[in-house]
Amino acid sequence: MNIPPKAFLDLLVKSNALASDVADKIEIEVLNKNVPIDEYLLKKTNIKKDLIMKIKAYFLKVPYVDISSSAINPQALTFLPDSVTRKYEIIPYDYDPKNDVLYIATANPLDMTLADFLEKKTNKKIVFALAYPPDIKKAISINYVQGLSPEVKEAMEEAYSAEKARAEAATTSIREAPIAKIVHTILEFAVKSRASDIHIEPEEIKTRVRYRIDGVLHEKLSLPISIHESLVSRIKILSEMRIDEKRIPQDGRFNFKLGNEEVDLRVSSLPTVHGEKIVMRLLKKTGGLPSLNELGLRGPQLKDLEESISKPYGIVLVTGPTGSGKTTTLYSILSRLNTPKVNIVTLEDPVEYQIEGINQVQINPQAGLTFATGLRSFLRQDPNIILVGEIRDKETTQLAIQAALTGHLVFSTLHTNDSATSIPRLIDLGGEPFLIASVLNASVAQRIVRRVCQFCAEKYEPSPEIKEQIKKVLGPLLPKTYQNDKEIMLSRGKGCNECNNTGYYGRIGIFEVLKITPTINKMILQEATAKEIENQARKEGLIIMKEDGYLKALEGITTLEEVIRVAEI
Repeated sequence: MNIPPKAFLDLLVKSNALASDVADKIEIEVLNKNVPIDEYLLKKTNIKKDLIMKIKAYFLKVPYVDISSSAINPQALTFLPDSVTRKYEIIPYDYDPKNDVLYIATANPLDMTLADFLEKKTNKKIVFALAYPPDIKKAISINYVQGLSPEVKEAMEEAYSAEKARAEAATTSIREAPIAKIVHTILEFAVKSRASDIHIEPEEIKTRVRYRIDGVLHEKLSLPISIHESLVSRIKILSEMRIDEKRIPQDGRFNFKLGNEEVDLRVSSLPTVHGEKIVMRLLKKTGGLPSLNELGLRGPQLKDLEESISKPYGIVLVTGPTGSGKTTTLYSILSRLNTPKVNIVTLEDPVEYQIEGINQVQINPQAGLTFATGLRSFLRQDPNIILVGEIRDKETTQLAIQAALTGHLVFSTLHTNDSATSIPRLIDLGGEPFLIASVLNASVAQRIVRRVCQFCAEKYEPSPEIKEQIKKVLGPLLPKTYQNDKEIMLSRGKGCNECNNTGYYGRIGIFEVLKITPTINKMILQEATAKEIENQARKEGLIIMKEDGYLKALEGITTLEEVIRVAEI
């Protein structure tokens, strides 16, 4: 079916992906060259592939699937052999057992001859969805040759044959060997893909498995709901949780070793409408902690933080939302200060990494061990350095200030959006301004951005609007080498096997380090607002998070999109 170029281009103009004058030029060129409009747009423009394919699917009146980011159901793969998928460049990506429907991604969704052939071969109802041809080829090679799905597919086949063989027995809910293999494969993929969390989520007709890689969730696997309970039971057995208790949330933990890598998994179960959801947090036991430099601190920020942590007493706060890397930063600071000459004690919820030579305590509110009671006991343990996981109430605030006043170096975290807001927040929590002014050394705010994948990074020249935005945000911080517009170049990842076609590999922090100077001390005493404190700090050289992010984007470490995603506050 030939799609009229004008109608196609009109939709792109409506969605603000194309200017109308550019659309007119493209229309003339497409008609002159007599090429399909979608092919021309994919080859000759920077318009997102997804948008072009969605509009094409709209005209063809078929569904569209982004096969590069969709989880492939291993059960669907069992219905067609590798040879057929390669010959016709198709891939089965989902299966609905209720209606016996097999969903197949193809570049030719109107090929009814192929649909008839596949219906006879699989004995299933076939539903075609439009997909981008290079994505289909990649998906075939990944899912039939390497990666997550083939091993799960194999184990699934074992599970089904075991189910059929023992159909009469009612006690075979846990098909031990195949389920154990599926769990092992899920964990193995997590370690290999550098995931920080695994989500196993039951839905009405399937169980989806998602991995948090570099801070973003990716759906990688879809399993039949029929094996969900067995999967959950297996994980509960490994984590020493009660398998007969399905009504209340539970917590557990276990270790997993793959080659030389060992991870500690913290497991949490949660009852949902369709069954229990499992989330596993992976904590690496091997590889050591990154240095402050490796975290992304450098230049004046690193210098200010080093000066603050080298003082014999005082409070250093690390602020940011959940998942912004506060704990990792604090652990890096502690490992730097950890020598036989000092006594370091920590009070955490929970203890995430175990560091040799540091006395780490996990809070236990049920037994009466809270941040406040633990901190009171710590002062009798002759510490030099104290880490309190979080300051969250009046008592902890006052005890932390007292500890700093009596000659201890105290580290803690707060949930605030930027470094300056931590000061009014401490006052809200019951800290006296004159005491805060005398003990606070520094407040560090941070976020985590994804790094551009170094395996597929490419330089590109941003639009004049983006260049103006960079100049406006950075102002006098813009390095002299970038004063000329032509010198402003940014980096992005094209997407490769190393980065799982995301264009990002690994993460780095963006920071703002607010050093407490004599002027800011006076402002704390006067109970100045966070904005007034920040404005004064900027006059004294404070680099805010967004500026730090833009500088890292100019260096090709990350992208502006990432910085805006996490630091646009």
